[in-house]
Amino acid sequence: TYMRTDSTRISEEARAVAKEQIIGRYGEQYYENRYYKTGKDAQDAHEGIRPTYINIEPDSIKGDLTPDQYKLYRLIYNRFMASQMKPAIYDTMAVNIKANEYDFKANGQNLRFKGFMTLYVEGTDEKEEKEEGILPELQENQEVKLLKINPKQSFTEPPARYTEASLVKTLEEKGIGRPSTYSPTITTILERRYIEKEQKQLMPTELGKVVNKLLVENFPNIIDVEFTAKIEEEFDAVAEGKENWKQILREFYP
Repeated sequence: TYMRTDSTRISEEARAVAKEQIIGRYGEQYYENRYYKTGKDAQDAHEGIRPTYINIEPDSIKGDLTPDQYKLYRLIYNRFMASQMKPAIYDTMAVNIKANEYDFKANGQNLRFKGFMTLYVEGTDEKEEKEEGILPELQENQEVKLLKINPKQSFTEPPARYTEASLVKTLEEKGIGRPSTYSPTITTILERRYIEKEQKQLMPTELGKVVNKLLVENFPNIIDVEFTAKIEEEFDAVAEGKENWKQILREFYP
């Protein structure tokens, strides 16, 4: 497939084969013919990323792939199939537990129908996010047994450091870069030792802080999120023939 695509469109042929595969494997109740909106800046010149042959399941070719190839193929395969499956259904629960004169409360949810989550669940950077908020099935007036009490004091914490995933998400939200530039951007700042990886987190180095300080102090109008996003938009306008590239350079260069 074409790894630079930013489209969510898939061919009708792929849609039909996915339907057949999902109904055959999981049943009619798991299938939903779904279309997705393409972002306003998407070039949409190619289909979205998907397997070429949907009948080739990841586990059937595991022996012929390296571990990394297998993981990548499974990710593409499962995400694509999940995109054509029904949503998961949760029961939202608010629980009050009386213990002598105390009243304990818990809010959470209970998974009733797995839907697309049979195949794919979006990963999170924080382990706690996954575990919080899932409650067991409970009945009214059911007697529950105390296993343990975890006293926990919370303090306001600074925002979490970026991970590769959250940095890409932020670049996308702010309109900086395109799918083809996200990976080289991170590779460059790592190779130049402006940041280093600690577990999953990206930490600025001393060199990174000094370079950043110099750039922000001397080029505030260029080292600016809105400027970068605006330039991206102008490039797109040039590509579409709506803007004259010489005029854009004349305005910028002096």
